[in-house]
Amino acid sequence: MKLYTCLIVLTALVLILCLVLFWGVNSVRSQSWQERFPEPMMRWLASVPAPAAHYPWLGSFYDFRVIRPDALAPVVQERLAYGQVVALASTLGPEILVQNTDDTVLKLRFREVYRDVAEATALIVRGHLSALLPQERDAAIERLSNAFSVQLALLSEAESLPESDVLERVSERGLSYYQASQDSAAKVLIRLDDGALARLQMPPPFNPRAWPVMLLLVLVAGGALAGALLLLLRGVDHNLRAVESVAVRIARGEMDARVETGESQLVSRLAATFNSMAEHIQRLVGVQREMIHAVSHELRTPVARIRFGVQMIEDCDNAADLQKQLDGIDGDIQELDELIDEILTYARLEQGGPVFALHESSVIDIVRQVVSEQRLIHTKVAIDAVVPAEAETWALSDVEPRYLHRAIQNLVGNAARYANGQVRVTCQLDEHTCRVDVEDDGSGIPEEDWEKVFTAFARLDDSRTRTSGGYGLGLSIVRRILYWHGGQAFVARSDELGGARFSLVWPRKKAEEREEPVRP
Repeated sequence: MKLYTCLIVLTALVLILCLVLFWGVNSVRSQSWQERFPEPMMRWLASVPAPAAHYPWLGSFYDFRVIRPDALAPVVQERLAYGQVVALASTLGPEILVQNTDDTVLKLRFREVYRDVAEATALIVRGHLSALLPQERDAAIERLSNAFSVQLALLSEAESLPESDVLERVSERGLSYYQASQDSAAKVLIRLDDGALARLQMPPPFNPRAWPVMLLLVLVAGGALAGALLLLLRGVDHNLRAVESVAVRIARGEMDARVETGESQLVSRLAATFNSMAEHIQRLVGVQREMIHAVSHELRTPVARIRFGVQMIEDCDNAADLQKQLDGIDGDIQELDELIDEILTYARLEQGGPVFALHESSVIDIVRQVVSEQRLIHTKVAIDAVVPAEAETWALSDVEPRYLHRAIQNLVGNAARYANGQVRVTCQLDEHTCRVDVEDDGSGIPEEDWEKVFTAFARLDDSRTRTSGGYGLGLSIVRRILYWHGGQAFVARSDELGGARFSLVWPRKKAEEREEPVRP
């Protein structure tokens, strides 16, 4: 979002820059055009002695005046002295000035420069052509066209005439200004004193959207955006190269390599995700190494016993000894089968877990089922299920029954092995949370080992016999099952029974859009 906001702000700034540039460039162009466009007509008037006498309509139509140069600003005087035509802004319209041959200054004021100059030029042309004989007009037309930089021609009968409204205006005023569109060149139809018609076509009007201006705006906008994107992508490329470097180091076996997060939000998120992935990979590699080491150790003992039993079978002299050895081998094979099942379950959960299909099931029913099953296995231990009456209301929870059953079963079975005579399973359920506590009256677990018991293949004793209490995978499986339920498993001391207390806590209802919980 921050990146998109920066791009939007950058685009807005570029647009503002283009608008300011467009206005600034066209202000200069418009000023220059206002001085260049009327220049031929102003030069003509300056070359005519006593222009007010020759063209008496100048004063009434365009406020024609002859002024002294010292009434003007020094800069304007200097420009006029160089022979330039000067346009000055005024409240009544632009004032056009040119220096006369006698060092006076001619000044005309126009309301609309383009139209007024066109009509004034047409009036001058009309006066000169009307004073000439028809046979003299062709040479005069060429001379006037060059002097005023216009296209001037007499209309013959063969040529198509303008529309009727233009003809009506020319019959009333002697001339008619018309323009096909705002951007097209204007034309003035002139009626001479003898009734002949002439057409005067002016140069095109000022165009603020001329292609050089638009090209300049495109270049400026493109250059600004390209420069900004270059700076942005340069920083992104630098950070991506840092990520690439760390990826290469991890590929070489440096599993502890990490990307340093920078100030860029985009790259910092990528770095955080990459580091999370690297930590997960490092943890999985570590788990794999531990598993290979532990599995090789765990398999060695039953395999050795089986080999020993096979050798003993060869020396058995009676059926009772033979059956004893066969039963031992069968037990060892059963142990191997259970070990392999534990390893596969742990690996499946650790490597990404099953695709849990969470659906509504009764937690209390699962607890009672586990308790009834464990009572049949551990007959010397009193295993009780404690379910408060208020918990019955919230018994239904979104769980995977088979795996939740496995987690509670592992805890109850583990507690029964180490209990002196009592195991208690308590359900604490409310609207939002499910909690199952498994307590025993055994010797408990030292506080410094509370986290260690959840580590794969970790056991707090060094015994490796068949009756030692499992393979060190049961509690690891419990934690992974709770992880995939969005919950947590932890251990403490039982205040009432004095032994260990294992607790499973998870949300009663799964969230519609819930982020994956942090791996323990």
